[in-house]
Amino acid sequence: MVYKFFSKAANLQHFVKVFRVTINSSFHNNLTKQMKMSSMTVFRLIFLVVFLGWLMIWVMMPTKVYKNAWTPKLNDKLNSTYFEEQGTNLLLFSFPVMFIAAFGCVYLHLQKNLRKPNSRGVLTSNRRLSFLRRPALVMAPLGIVTALELAFAAMFIALLIWSLANYLYVSFGHLHMHKQGEKVWQAKFRSVSLRLGYIGNICWAFLFFPVTRGSSILPLVGLTSESSIKFHIWLGHLSMILFAAHTVGFIIYWAITNQMVLMLEWSKTYVSNVAGEIAIVLALAMWVTSSYRIRRKMFEVFFYTHQLYILYVVFYVLHVGAAYFCMILPGIFLFVIDRYLRFLQSQRRARLESARLLPCGSIELTFSKSPGLYYNPTSIIFLNVPSISKLQWHPFTITSNCNMEQDKLSVIVKRQGSWSQKLYQQISSSVDRLEVSVEGPYGPTSSHFLRHELLVLVSGGSGITPFISIIREIIVESTKPGCQVPRVLLVCAFKNSADLAILDLLLPVNAAPSNTPQMQLQIEAYITREGELPTEDNLKLLRTIWFKPNQLDSPINASLGNSNWLWLGAIIVSSFVMFLLILGIVTRYYIYPIDHQNNGETYHYSYYVLWDMFLLCACTFIASNAAVFLFRKKENAVERKQIQNLEVPTPTTSPGSWFQNANGELESQPHQSLVQATRVHFGARPDLKRILFDCKASDVGVLACGPRKMRHEVAKICSSGLSDNLHFESISFNW
Repeated sequence: MVYKFFSKAANLQHFVKVFRVTINSSFHNNLTKQMKMSSMTVFRLIFLVVFLGWLMIWVMMPTKVYKNAWTPKLNDKLNSTYFEEQGTNLLLFSFPVMFIAAFGCVYLHLQKNLRKPNSRGVLTSNRRLSFLRRPALVMAPLGIVTALELAFAAMFIALLIWSLANYLYVSFGHLHMHKQGEKVWQAKFRSVSLRLGYIGNICWAFLFFPVTRGSSILPLVGLTSESSIKFHIWLGHLSMILFAAHTVGFIIYWAITNQMVLMLEWSKTYVSNVAGEIAIVLALAMWVTSSYRIRRKMFEVFFYTHQLYILYVVFYVLHVGAAYFCMILPGIFLFVIDRYLRFLQSQRRARLESARLLPCGSIELTFSKSPGLYYNPTSIIFLNVPSISKLQWHPFTITSNCNMEQDKLSVIVKRQGSWSQKLYQQISSSVDRLEVSVEGPYGPTSSHFLRHELLVLVSGGSGITPFISIIREIIVESTKPGCQVPRVLLVCAFKNSADLAILDLLLPVNAAPSNTPQMQLQIEAYITREGELPTEDNLKLLRTIWFKPNQLDSPINASLGNSNWLWLGAIIVSSFVMFLLILGIVTRYYIYPIDHQNNGETYHYSYYVLWDMFLLCACTFIASNAAVFLFRKKENAVERKQIQNLEVPTPTTSPGSWFQNANGELESQPHQSLVQATRVHFGARPDLKRILFDCKASDVGVLACGPRKMRHEVAKICSSGLSDNLHFESISFNW
């Protein structure tokens, strides 16, 4: 009895000890998580205050108060011998954005660590603002514009109008006659032309943010580079209109005042007219070739002409001068950092493991990736194949899921255009190895689509690509205990029955049998140009080609690894601080003595900007190379252990699951379940209005991807107001 008593007491004591450890660990984890969430809230408040202050400076800059009251005081305190006339603009316009970009990296790192499985219960707070994401404007030139995007566009236009009105009001009150005998209307005409250039400079302050793919600014406002590319297009068009009016206005002014000789002036003490003229010529070439039709039909023309942006930036900055360059410095600074990191990443060859040639003429490329690389569905990567073109980079949507396939990354390439045709020919010729460089991946920071009760995916042709990754993500989430996932209705339209083979990619080749039954998936496939399934004799086979591993190839990984945001923040801080320090030293001990010599000689106006551009590039390169060197030093040691001497399987061929189902049984249970969930409609097009209005759920997320006409039709149906449960979102895809 005594033994039993003490035995029970010992067990009870052990249980209490374990219980205490568990409670303490849980309490510690919850406390740490709460502290991180509190710090993230503080970060958001700081970012909001700094951003609003930065915008307020832009609002106040064209006013008389800023010119007459603020500017003299600011110049006295900030334009020191270390920065001269750049001091004020560096503090007011450059520092706030660089601050947000640097500490935004810390915020995004904390957010990534706090990522939870998304479910309908987690993101319910976002529904309150769902009306802002509804399409407010659907037009061919502008595309699909949400209410939130329209509000931001209206506020930006209001800022431009406000700035122009105040600039003209202030300048008309202090007109300067630049030529003896000049009339008042001529002076006003010159003033208007000059101020149009000022307004264009405001557009330039925002122009480079959308094309900075690895930016920390875009995720902070819930955008990706792909989804925000429309803002870059809008800003590009708007700035070109303003700069064209600015240029034409000055040419007319010089003509009517007999000063055409000024077109050839490169002044030592003021702006260079020649630099501005070269810049506008380069910009016009880029503008004309960036039209929608040229981008779609002659991509190479658009791509190669757009590389003139480097010269355009150089001559534009030489034209506006150092003070105005500091106003637009953050966008260019962050773009240069991102572009150089992409360059360093692209120097490594990605390890291409296999390629599947689909009956529809498309190719699925499967790469090896680092197990720690995380990306969300609908993310993209950029591919470069040097044997085809050393300059061309093409974006493709990732179809694999990093939770389902931890060491694989797949994309689909459609055979259209000269680049993809050459790629198809090289792969089909059974090459042993194909050199491929990769940039990315880039994508959203969360799987927001999981918050809906029902998810309707509408695709046309190759638009199904991003939905493959979405469906795979839902399959993964459905296997987690207690996680609710939406029901899925996939409506896909194809031209030919051969395109049905793409549906095989909804599941990876090695899909586990336990995955698919736990999600409710219904597929409605429409074949528009065929009336029935082709006979077995006419079937094209699905062919798989394996490539030999090579020690020179590396698994795909983020340019700075799993702690990518922290490394990026360190690069931004170190490069910007280095830039300021060296610029201050050069200005104080080299430029300042020349400017203040007794002989009246001044430092060349354009040389200021050349120093700025040189130091920007040099500091960026030094900081980026140092960070990448430290990161890769650790990574290379791990990679040497991962090189596997695998035997390359022989090429295999087989019909797709959809065609096997017509003639026999499927061996794969997941693919069999997928085929059974599919209804194929031959010789018909989907009635989108009927399909969407028949959706019986309180919260229906509608995602559309494919031809522009189809996306616009879906957007109009969802924004018609006839059904309050439809929440539309357009997805950009790359194929």
